[in-house]
Parts: sequence; C-alpha cells; structure tokens
Amino acid sequence: MIEIAPSILSADLANLAAAVRLAEAGGADLVHVDVMDGHFVPNLTFGPPVVKAIRRHTERPLDVHLMVEHPERLLAAYLDAGVSRVTVHWEAATHLDRVLAQIREAGVAAGVALNPANPVELLTDILGSCDHVLVMSVNPGFGGQKFLPYALDKVRRLATTIARGALRTTIEIDGGVGPENAADCVAAGVTTLVAGSSVFGTDDPAGAIRRLREAAERGVR
Repeated sequence: MIEIAPSILSADLANLAAAVRLAEAGGADLVHVDVMDGHFVPNLTFGPPVVKAIRRHTERPLDVHLMVEHPERLLAAYLDAGVSRVTVHWEAATHLDRVLAQIREAGVAAGVALNPANPVELLTDILGSCDHVLVMSVNPGFGGQKFLPYALDKVRRLATTIARGALRTTIEIDGGVGPENAADCVAAGVTTLVAGSSVFGTDDPAGAIRRLREAAERGVR
C-alpha cells in the first residue's frame, strides 16, 4: 500500500487547520510535520503545543519528523501531543537504540532518518528496531528543494537489506517528491511519499495529492 503524507511545512502556516482539511480532502494517509530546532537545521518550526493543536483538527495520523539535536530531550512532549509516528536523525541521537525503544514503548511507530550523505549501512545493527526509515532526498531544513536522484539507489539498497532480513521495516522518502518522480520512488521500494511544495505549492492541494497517488501507483511492482 502506498501512503501519501503531505508536509504542512509548505502550507499556509497561518492556517494549519485548513491545511490538514485539504490533506484529508485529497485522501492523504498521514500528515507530515517537520519539527526543526534552529540548531540541527537552520530553521525553526513546530513546537509540541502546535502539534497538539493540529491533532485536534484532523483524524489522520501525525507523522512527526524531528530534525533536532538530542531528540531525547523533547521526545516526551511530542509523544504526549498525540502523534502516531516519530522519526529521529541517525546522527542526532547519541543513544539511538534507547530513543527508538522509548518511542515504541509509547505505542508510536519509530523511525530513523538518513541525510543524503548518510549511507544506508549505518543502520545495519539497528534496522530491526526501526518501524520505518526516512530517506532524505534533499538536505533537510527547507522546503522547495530539488530531488537528489542518487537517493533512489539508497532506497534500493535499503529495500534489499530489509528483504534479506525478512524485516517489516518500511521506507519513506522526503524532499523534492512530486508526480514526476513518484513512480520511480515506489519502484525502488518506497511505500510512504512525503510531499510539501508539490502539494501545497499548487492552487489545488487536494487535487495534487490525488495526482501524486496516481503517479505513485504506476511504480507499484
């Protein structure tokens, strides 16, 4: 099953309630929330109270991507905000195994994000503890960037490793995703597509989500 997760980072930040309603109208499976701390990446976005407010305006699962240093310091507050998935960055968590365990103990899906320069082999010993892996196809911190094609090779290698280990880990991709590359992403092994500008940068976000799903389904093996 292909999941579409519109990123509200690219939406009208003054009206996030409307943004999540548009996501629902387009048939989105998840709402992707990019949390940035101004240190791990040079931008500052949604704190726990904002995420909790978003939770009140949608029935869709919240897919929270913590682009923050030392995520263990903030984790409890985001878990309490009613999220369904939390992703932390490999290099941001000193004790990654402990952080993933804390997320899963809260009944929330736990994932690790890999920046473009991070090889998938970094996850060899922790992959079994990941419900999902988020492959960044841009350098994190800002929306509207161009897709890095070599991310697809990383997805393929990751998918092969998951299959060999008979793991249930899924693959998510984030950055520059749109109808023009959605099928390639899915054919490589992605099951969750995060899309910001290609959805909320259009005049019809709900229609853009539907078109993205149609394009993605062309890549299903």
